Amino acid sequence: MPEADVDKEAKQFFADVPQRTPGFSLKGCGALGWGMQNRMARVFNPETGRTVMLAVDHGYFQGPTTGLERMDLTIVPLIPECDALFCTRGVLRALVPAASRKPVVLRASGGPSILKELSNEELAMDIEDALRLNAAGIGVQVFIGGEFETRSVHNMTRLVDQGNRHGMPVMAVTAVGREMVRDARYFRLACRICAELGAHYVKTYYVAEGFETVTASCPVPIVMAGGKKIAEIDALTMAYNAVREGAAGVDMGRNIFQSDAPAAMLKAVSEVVHRAMKPRDALALYEELKRKG
Repeated sequence: MPEADVDKEAKQFFADVPQRTPGFSLKGCGALGWGMQNRMARVFNPETGRTVMLAVDHGYFQGPTTGLERMDLTIVPLIPECDALFCTRGVLRALVPAASRKPVVLRASGGPSILKELSNEELAMDIEDALRLNAAGIGVQVFIGGEFETRSVHNMTRLVDQGNRHGMPVMAVTAVGREMVRDARYFRLACRICAELGAHYVKTYYVAEGFETVTASCPVPIVMAGGKKIAEIDALTMAYNAVREGAAGVDMGRNIFQSDAPAAMLKAVSEVVHRAMKPRDALALYEELKRKG
């Protein structure tokens, strides 16, 4: 059948210009499928290769955590300021506006509460529900060294298999038990195991000594967990050091929503992560935004 625009003289075939094949620069993700890369690019800013995730999934085992009692009032107003939201499917359906354009990573494991052995988790969501909810990723806890270590690892690998079939990235979250030492040696072990068994990126804690060896020995992106609430300058310094030492961003919760000025703190953290703002300058920005209300 002849071309519909056969009479047009000028056709821009650019025969002398080779077709561009766009790459995907995020660490260790160049061989992923298009859908997987697209979802990763929603979580990690393509311009910086970094992310500021807002973690608000604590209620899945802690109940109404301080700062998360009324998430419609405390968290929903913060969503426009983060790069991605890490939450449970229950909170997403009940509270997050469907008109929100921010990518969501969904907590996919659970079971025990803070009253029980936390490593005794099972998968708490299937991949089909994540797809129904248009998630940009799913997160699963991995308890290396925990009582139920093998179960948690198998939870992750099952999700990875499902995620690879459907183009859904899996974030492994390294959990640290009460009796475990939080040092670079442990986190190198935990992060590498998660990456070797298929996690597309890993959330782990920052350590002051040797964190660069944790990021260097993990072949996929690492995002830093915020951990317990600490002083604003300390949280900003931790984020600054983590990114400088190889992290691809942060997934902060309590150091944001338990701050005296959560929106101001979120903006300050974003400046640190995406624009390498020095911690003291970021603290000054936080204080200025806090004064302005």
